[in-house]
Amino acid sequence: MTRNLYLSNVRLADAEPVSVAVVDGRIEALGAHVAAPADAHFEDGGGALLLPGFVEGHTHIDKSNWGRPWYRNEVGPLLTDRISNEREWRKTSGHDAAAQSLALSRAFVQAGTTRLRTHVDVDTDAGLRYLEGVCATREAMRDVLDMQIVAFPQSGMLVRPGTVELLGSALAQGADVLGALDPALIDGDPVASLNATFALAERYRKPIDIHLHEPGEIGAFTLKLLLDRVEAMSMQGQVVVSHGFCLGALPERERDVLLARIADLRVALLTSAPPSRTVPPLKTCREKGITMFCGNDGIRDTWSPYGVPDMLERAMLIGLRYDLRRDDELQIAFDCVSHAAARGCGFEHYGLQPGARADLVLVNAESVAHAVVARPKRKLVVANGRIVARNGELVAS
Repeated sequence: MTRNLYLSNVRLADAEPVSVAVVDGRIEALGAHVAAPADAHFEDGGGALLLPGFVEGHTHIDKSNWGRPWYRNEVGPLLTDRISNEREWRKTSGHDAAAQSLALSRAFVQAGTTRLRTHVDVDTDAGLRYLEGVCATREAMRDVLDMQIVAFPQSGMLVRPGTVELLGSALAQGADVLGALDPALIDGDPVASLNATFALAERYRKPIDIHLHEPGEIGAFTLKLLLDRVEAMSMQGQVVVSHGFCLGALPERERDVLLARIADLRVALLTSAPPSRTVPPLKTCREKGITMFCGNDGIRDTWSPYGVPDMLERAMLIGLRYDLRRDDELQIAFDCVSHAAARGCGFEHYGLQPGARADLVLVNAESVAHAVVARPKRKLVVANGRIVARNGELVAS
């Protein structure tokens, strides 16, 4: 199958029609007068808006119930309630991480996502079983979906002896990133927990993505300890703080001191824009030079019945959560699921320029803002130079 493509009659944001030449899965040229490459497949875009493939910056495809019968949620209100309930459900329900992660990955690609970072549970009950399932999905989808796997201690690390060793095995066997979780409120010892996390990262030479749900002053204390270690171990640009609820609850002066340090150490921030929790200030973070991006978090799992594998919908939810109304503000929301997410996760060769991987999405929309709000059916999705979806449906592979 040729990976040369000539896509004509498409529009960049607020621009005249252009054509795109794709050679061997990469954008060779983009502009008003672009020659077709040899042996190319020709595709007329019909004047549709051209967007880069979307980036899912934080999800959990190993635990989704996507496409399966409705899960009746009767879970208690605490974080520990949800962790315990999920662990028991996964042991007793026959949930298959390989099958579910594959189904959800295909749905992501169908809706235009071509890069994805997923957290995968590693604990002393399941061992590396979920990791193995998601690694199989990554291999099956590797030609069209660039996937990063985070080895994530969902049940805690120090509180479950043996987890540190399992995380090391996960990193040795295919995980790209080391995850961590609430060092104070889950592990009960933020100093020891962060020491163990950074020691593993150093040993296996992996970046870190930490879930930090801890609120207010507790979260600020943990965040300060984490930033100390980023600086001491020269891990600038290699750490993501996911959620960071504390940054939305602190007094402005204290918050801004932390944000200045986050910017200086090139720590990225991830939000799912939840409506019920405090969130880091998006515009302020961007003004200070902090990379802040977005992800769905869980999708249709035991934690929450919400979520769909559509990053335009997630961008819309960012707009709603942060009161983004102007067209230029809605472009910020889209940036959180495109360029900022690629930068925060470290996905290379991204965007609409020569040399980038040919990940392209066509939608019938007047502008980026219109696409975010209307979330139109994807007219065409190209992943790594291959047409993978047309008119909202996957094409035969």
